[in-house]
Amino acid sequence: MGMVVVISLPLIIFCLLLGFGCYYLGRYKGRQDVRTNPQVFGDPVPPPGFGSAPPPPPHTKPDTFDNV
Repeated sequence: MGMVVVISLPLIIFCLLLGFGCYYLGRYKGRQDVRTNPQVFGDPVPPPGFGSAPPPPPHTKPDTFDNV
């Protein structure tokens, strides 16, 4: 015998309303971000008072017969 899954009509309506609500709220917040200040992905800013570190040494192998 097959298993019967019963989904009530109020649950379906609630899921639809929740989906539309999340869609419109996200669209509103996205448009608000575009107008005010868009998020920019890039290098993080160092904390204040932190001096710049010297660049790391280059990663090269010595060019001798020791590494053969």
